[in-house]
Order: sequence, then structure tokens, then C-alpha cells
Amino acid sequence: MEIPFYQLDAFSDAPFGGNPAAVCPLDAWLPAETLQAIAAENNLSETAFFVKAAKDADFDYELRWFTPLVEVDLCGHATLAAGSVILSHYRKRKKKILFQSQSGLLSVARDGERFTMDFPGRKPEAVEAPKGLAQAMGKAPAKVLKGERDFLLIYPEQSDVLELEPDFPDLSHLGLYGYIASAPGEDCDFISRCFFPAYGIDEDPVTGSAHCVSGPYWSDGLGIKTLKARQLSERGGTLWLTVDGDRIHISGHCVEVIAGVLTV
Repeated sequence: MEIPFYQLDAFSDAPFGGNPAAVCPLDAWLPAETLQAIAAENNLSETAFFVKAAKDADFDYELRWFTPLVEVDLCGHATLAAGSVILSHYRKRKKKILFQSQSGLLSVARDGERFTMDFPGRKPEAVEAPKGLAQAMGKAPAKVLKGERDFLLIYPEQSDVLELEPDFPDLSHLGLYGYIASAPGEDCDFISRCFFPAYGIDEDPVTGSAHCVSGPYWSDGLGIKTLKARQLSERGGTLWLTVDGDRIHISGHCVEVIAGVLTV
């Protein structure tokens, strides 16, 4: 069986930046075990799979995402990549496509040289720091908040986040999904780094879904609805955000670097 295969660098306007994602269009859903095996073989932080919707559906495609270890309920950079593939190769005349996913309806639209996603906002709430968090992160955050899935750790300065050297085994043993370390930005509204060791991703290069949590927080804190954010991993990436009630629009560039066929 041959499956079309694309690899794109999301949230980057040039190859080898941003976050690489694999995208595999399917004629019909394969068993979850097969999808997971493909994602493990790709060994990227996320592989996106999509299937065309039935003719009477109110959306265009069904969309699922897998890390090398598990299926996840929401992924930003692989959604951006999947939208780019569809709008560039399969639905060239369309300006917007609608996905059905575990997180409900999501859209990707052309936006000049960028693509813009319509995602759910996951406004975080203040919580007590889990025991062992400060030690595992290497430095205690000034604030600890939590969205539906991820912890948001606020630090006073950009340099505090850049200097973090987390103990990934310790973080994974805390049993939490993800950790978003964030601070005010020096050349943007805010910066972040993201860690998901329990799911096979020690540090994610650029995490669109994390901004569903950090975007609403900084929007409230700064008193603005439109923000520019940077994720300061080794590869790095830039995101443009607009908070719109309980939704957030996340924009970025996407560069296709590999196209071929996967044989299963």
C-alpha cells in the first residue's frame, strides 16, 4: 500500500526552521495501530493524517495527529502543515478548509504568504505548583497556571526561559502532559519554550496548540487582542495571534521540504 507523504516546516518562512511535521493523506482510515506505527517510523513530533469527508458533511476533512508514542487531541503545527498541503496540492482553488477533529471544528485559511488557523482558546487558571516542578524545570516559575491539558509557567524575563535546562525524566515522572515556559519577549509580545517528555517530545520546536493557552493569558495581561509570539527552541519559530472570545487565530508560514510516497 502506498500513501502520499509530505514533510513541512511549520511556523518558518525558510527550510530547516520552525517545527517539522509529516502529513499523510488517506483514502480511508487505517487502524490506529497502523497510524501509530507510521508516526513512530517518521519520528517527528507529530504526524497528521486526513480523510476526505462524506459529501453531505459540513466540513471538508477529518483530521488526526500522532506523536511517536500516542494520539493527541490537538496539534497546531501539524494542522498548519495539513492545511498547507491541501490548499497547495488538493484544493488549490479554495481559500479555506474545515477539519473535524477531537477538538471540534478547526479551519485553515490562506492569509497572504501565511496560513491562519481558527483554534479553541484554552484560557489557563492559576494552580498550585506540582510537587517537584521547580526542581525538574531547574528554576521555579513566578506563576503556575493550567489550561485543559498543559501547564503554563510564567517567568519574569526572557533570559530565565532561555536558561532553563529541564530534567526530562523528572518532568515525565510528574505525569503531566506538557509544560509551557513563557515570559515577556524582548522583540515580540511574549516568548516560550515547550516540553512534552511524557509523550516522547523533550522539547518541541514550535507548538501551535500551546498558544491556545499562552495567547489568552498574555492577551489579558497586556490588554491587547493581537500579539506576536516567538518560540525560542533551537530551530525557533514565529506566530501571529488574535484572541477572539473563546477562539484564537494562529498564523504562520509553512515550507514544504519533502514530498514522496510512504510504503506500508
